[in-house]
Amino acid sequence: MNSPIIQLLVLAGIAVFLILRLKNVLGTRDGFEAPREAAPAQRRGPELEVIEGGPDRDITDHVEEGSASAEALGKMKAAEPSFGVSDFLGGAKGAYEMILMGFEKGDLSGVKNFLADDVYETFDQVVKAREEQGLTIDAEFIGVRETTLQEATFDDATHEAELTVKFIGELTYVVRNAEGEIVEGSETQVKRQKDAWTFARVMGSDDPNWQLVATGE
Repeated sequence: MNSPIIQLLVLAGIAVFLILRLKNVLGTRDGFEAPREAAPAQRRGPELEVIEGGPDRDITDHVEEGSASAEALGKMKAAEPSFGVSDFLGGAKGAYEMILMGFEKGDLSGVKNFLADDVYETFDQVVKAREEQGLTIDAEFIGVRETTLQEATFDDATHEAELTVKFIGELTYVVRNAEGEIVEGSETQVKRQKDAWTFARVMGSDDPNWQLVATGE
């Protein structure tokens, strides 16, 4: 048998070998196949049933379940579904710093809209009294160590909500007289400030701002 015929037989054998290997790896496809049915999903255990009417963690994380404050918070959410207790406390924390520092520095212009009229008048009287005595205050806010919701009330008739929040803040606080002498506080010692502030707002109204309506300790 001459050499060209031997070469053809060898090449043919190699081709048959490659075809068999491809079938083993890819499988065979005869024409167009129908779409394969998706394999049934593996069971991951029983489905968890969602229980309607369970406790609202946004409320029970801050006040006792079933308490008068919890009931009031629930009514606030019903009147204004976008209201969140945790969101409110975060905003109240920022308002506390802003209002407190405005008062300490004697500049209430930036926080007047967040103060009820009687609260603003009280703060303004104290600021003016300090100025008349020649006193100045240097204060630097350090941070809020505690923000706790103490009480919540809701008026069914007016939809007015009131939330009383306890704050514990830290700041450096120095009072100087007209001669620049320190008469109160320390430049290095951190002062702990404790306040209980009550914020009010009509739920569902177009005005999103809460106002400070009462202060205490």
